[in-house]
Amino acid sequence: MSDQSALLSPATIGTKSFSNRLVLAPMSRASAKPDGTPTREMANYYADFSRGGFGLLIAEGAFVDDICSQCYGNQPGLVTDSHEAGWRTVVEAVKRENGKIILQLIHAGAVSQSVETAFAPSPVRPRGQMLQGYGPRQGHYDVPRELSVNDILSIGSAFVEATMRAEAAGFDGVEIHCANGYLLDQFLTPETNLRSDTYGGKLENRLRLTTDILSMAQQRTSPDFIVGVRLSQAKATVQDYFWPNGLEDARVIFSEVAEAGADYIHLASEKGGYTYHSTAKTGENLTAFARSLTGLPVIANGGLQEIGLANQIIEDQLADFVSIGKSAMLNPDLPKKIASGAPLRDFTFDMFKYGVSVNAQLKWEAEQHA
Repeated sequence: MSDQSALLSPATIGTKSFSNRLVLAPMSRASAKPDGTPTREMANYYADFSRGGFGLLIAEGAFVDDICSQCYGNQPGLVTDSHEAGWRTVVEAVKRENGKIILQLIHAGAVSQSVETAFAPSPVRPRGQMLQGYGPRQGHYDVPRELSVNDILSIGSAFVEATMRAEAAGFDGVEIHCANGYLLDQFLTPETNLRSDTYGGKLENRLRLTTDILSMAQQRTSPDFIVGVRLSQAKATVQDYFWPNGLEDARVIFSEVAEAGADYIHLASEKGGYTYHSTAKTGENLTAFARSLTGLPVIANGGLQEIGLANQIIEDQLADFVSIGKSAMLNPDLPKKIASGAPLRDFTFDMFKYGVSVNAQLKWEAEQHA
């Protein structure tokens, strides 16, 4: 195979077919209206990636309730009819370019930079600092309030209601966000989950909310609708975190989400990229392990704008898809560039000079062209 042929070969998730293995990774752009309604600029933004040849887009995390799930200001939501109508406009723009799009669903939990009172599995202050560029609040996180069992059940229901709205808006599926230190990952992580009830203690219990959501979401949507899950070892605020029991933790996590009905596993990598954080602390490759253990399609992530590495992952059957984030923002036509051999624009953090929003990037782009 040539460098382009593995990445550009067709693939499937469930009953849906995709023209290639290149996935737009979900990236928070803080570009919705203040009430969380997606905008026309967001529709144009996502349509550009489909026009550029990406086989699948995963849209940025949408909050699932209007109580405590929002992560940051101008984050899109999927709670109201207005949110649903805004996302329908986004989906229609993508479909006009013959694209396919999945919506990530997220609850911030303890790392919210938006809500007045954050809630979490246990009252454990998150490590690290609030992320810059995502609202006026900065510095250390507050100690969150502990969720009651009724609160947890309500959050599960909110994820399922948002899933149903996503299908109604025309999305091809949803991705349940149990990664990067957000709420569902806070349940998964023993350092942030000190509970002794059915949502704490052994790993299967700490995964219970996520697996319940996956199972319920599958029951409430059509057979063709995709329900995937995003997992990670590292957190946005603790970038060098590894699952403490290595491959044994991975075995339980991958098996449990597969049994609950996940249609794919998206393993996100933070510090050091794919070759570092898609490996257990005991050295095993986790995307290959997830693929062989569950038989599910697996999406690899982390620094995969290195096209040679991305292609090798697919050729060696370590994963079925690769998701690309930062590099895609400056190369929305990345798949077409790979096919033609055209050079990629190098990512630079200077693109956030005016902020992280889509409009801020457009302002920066205009300045570059001038």
